[in-house]
Amino acid sequence: MIPIKLVGIGAKADKIDKPGTVADPTLADPRSPAASALQYLQPGGLQLTALPPLSLYIHFPWCVRKCPYCDFNSHEAKGELPEQAYLDAVRLDLEQTLPLIWGRKIYTVFIGGGTPSLLSARGLDQLLSMVRTLLPLDIDAEITMEANPGTFEAEKFKSYRASGVNRLSIGIQSFNAGHLQALGRIHDDGEARRAVEIAAANFDNFNLDLMYALPTQTLEQARQDLATALSYRPPHLSLYHLTMEPNTVFAKYPPVLPDDDASADMQDMIAATMAAHGYGHYEVSAFAQPGRRARHNLNYWEFGDYLGIGAGAHSKLSFPHRIIRQARFKQPESYMRAAQAGNPVQEEFEIARADMGFEFALNTLRLTEGFSPNLFGERTGMGINAIEAPLNAAEARGLLYRDHKIIRPTELGLRFLNDLQQMFLGT
Repeated sequence: MIPIKLVGIGAKADKIDKPGTVADPTLADPRSPAASALQYLQPGGLQLTALPPLSLYIHFPWCVRKCPYCDFNSHEAKGELPEQAYLDAVRLDLEQTLPLIWGRKIYTVFIGGGTPSLLSARGLDQLLSMVRTLLPLDIDAEITMEANPGTFEAEKFKSYRASGVNRLSIGIQSFNAGHLQALGRIHDDGEARRAVEIAAANFDNFNLDLMYALPTQTLEQARQDLATALSYRPPHLSLYHLTMEPNTVFAKYPPVLPDDDASADMQDMIAATMAAHGYGHYEVSAFAQPGRRARHNLNYWEFGDYLGIGAGAHSKLSFPHRIIRQARFKQPESYMRAAQAGNPVQEEFEIARADMGFEFALNTLRLTEGFSPNLFGERTGMGINAIEAPLNAAEARGLLYRDHKIIRPTELGLRFLNDLQQMFLGT
């Protein structure tokens, strides 16, 4: 059940600013986001009968301090943040991209980072007002905001709730002071507990992020972390195995981590404990109380569409005959300049048919319940026979179960998810 590294996601699944893809550089085709959407409607290789649900991701790129394990697009804040200039750029970005999504409703919004809770209450209110003005939000839209315990202020979070945020995702990582220090977090164990208390007082829907297999962590310490988190009865828990990502401080100076047997024992403990407390294990790293699954993340994992706005944000957008991906400029200053110039998109390409099976499997096989064969056709515009060979091979190796209604990873498949997903490369 070790979560794999999706490109730009790391082990983390509660926000996705760069979902996994195998991009052939020869397919790169930069275009202005303000260009006519008609170019995407021309006959191509796919036949989508309907467009999938659409989500909105907004990236806030600054944090107080870069954590040594983090490979997200985050930048240490130095001096006063250019909050208004950044919000102005986000508005321009969104306005310029509207032609690509005319008439489509937004079902979920996720404000990720970085540390979005560095936004002032006024800034967050301005951001959500902008979204409501420019986009048709579903009346029951899930609006999630990431928050760092080191930035929690009770009054500010009351304002966030009043502005429309109805779900909070809190990066606790651990309730152990020593482990928090080893992870380079800016909060201590007391601030972690206070953050959860503030969240529970203001939000009836919130998620807690925890990590396990931390430097020097024992099974009992992992058990205590989980017990502390469960004592607050969070509707949703995301439990991530710490991984050493390239281009991070931990990759250059790796700490001493629990061995494979110890981390496997932690995984087994987590699965048993969460089941005993009534949480459904619906995705490789995600557990939820009934009715509390993360709708935004489910849309990613079911190969839905998402518009990514902000520095470094990524988009996946479907059209009747093709599916495209976009990437915004990563550096905040470059992004703001590009938005002002009318082209914040640094890269754009069409997903090739040869990559479609892998892209679909990379997301949907993270779900413990898998996917229906019909979903593959609905989301890719291709027949299920396009991935028949890897399906047969995975089933023969005991990594996959399938019948006419469902295709899902087995327990062995979830434990060796990297191997299972890679079998779909080049389909």
